[in-house]
This record gives sequence, C-alpha cells and structure tokens, in this order.
Amino acid sequence: MKIVAINGSPRKTWNTATLLNKALEGAASQGAETELIHLYDLNYKGCISCFACKTKDGKSYGRCPIPDDLAQVFQKVEESDAVILGSPIYLGRVTGEMAAFMDRFLFQYSAYTNPPQSLFPKKIHAGLIYTMNVTEEQAKEYGYGQHFMINENMMHRIFGNAESLSSFDTYQFNDYSKVVAPRFDPEKKALRREEVFPKDCKTAFDMGVRFATESV
Repeated sequence: MKIVAINGSPRKTWNTATLLNKALEGAASQGAETELIHLYDLNYKGCISCFACKTKDGKSYGRCPIPDDLAQVFQKVEESDAVILGSPIYLGRVTGEMAAFMDRFLFQYSAYTNPPQSLFPKKIHAGLIYTMNVTEEQAKEYGYGQHFMINENMMHRIFGNAESLSSFDTYQFNDYSKVVAPRFDPEKKALRREEVFPKDCKTAFDMGVRFATESV
C-alpha cells in the first residue's frame, strides 16, 4: 500500500502541508508507505495543448509527453494506491502551481470518448484538501463550492472515487501585528487554530486511515 500526497502550497510547514502530513500519518499508522511531494520544488509548466495524449495510435496516448519534473510525479501516482492533492485557496481557486499540475495530471487520463472514460490504469482512492482564510459562510457566499465540485467530479471520473476536506478561517500569519490586515481579529484567529484546526487534522488523519484500509 502506497499513498502519495501533493502539496500545492509554497509553504512546507503551514496549514495545507500540516493537513497533508496528518493524512499521511493516518495512512502510515496502518502500514502504508507514504510520500509528500512539494510542487514548488519542481520545474514544470502547465498544459501546452499539444494533444499528444489524445493522438490516435500515438506513442503518448493517455500520457503527457512533456519531459519535465512532473513526469516522475505522474509515474509515482500510477504506482500508488491513493493520491491526495492539497492547496490553499487563492482568490477562490487553487494555487497556480496546483492548477497547472491538475491540468496536466488529469487531462492525460481523460479520454474524449462518449461517454467520457478514464485512461488511468486502475481505481485508487483520491482526496482533495483545501485550506482558506475565509469562513465557511463566506466560502459559500463567494461560490467556492462550485470550484470544489468541479475538481472532485473530475477526480472521481478519473480515479473511481473522490472526497474533499475543507479547512476554513485558517491562521494566515505568524504575527498579525506585522501585516496590514485590520479585517481580521488575531485573537479569534489564534483561538480557532487552537480549537478547530486540530479537528481538521483529525479529519485528515482519518482520511488517511480509510485510504489505507478500505478498498476502492
């Protein structure tokens, strides 16, 4: 059993990475082999619309042919039993690095058949973890759910299943006194990090346990 997590945040020890690590800890507690990959460490770009992954009888059908750092990531996921993508939400969407990754990662496996079919070699567990500065009520008001639903539906189509975890109203800065952010109450932010974020960590841990123990 192997589980790969992909961190789409530029931070390696903050909210998103923490939740991804908790999910991997849950999987490891059940004997799974785990790996966390930081996208910001890699050299790659987004889809270039070459359509080599869609060319009839082409040598790259179903596979992205771009020879950059994502090639080894795709290989690792294909060899895994579960994948978890994590990203903070920037302006209502995942980070640019995660968006570029998802374009390349998911498009290669999405066949232009009618109905659409998956070219991924097997069914695996798939998870999405989001962290964001807004409250749950604000996320609904701003329409974040539509973006999340599109991502989850695409993951479900490719891998056979998908689930999401959202962590709201996260602690954004080490020291709020050093930034211009009067709209936020540092004490309330700190209290939420102390009281609510551990529950999100437990939910992420439980996701890892399920992925390591339940069949797809």
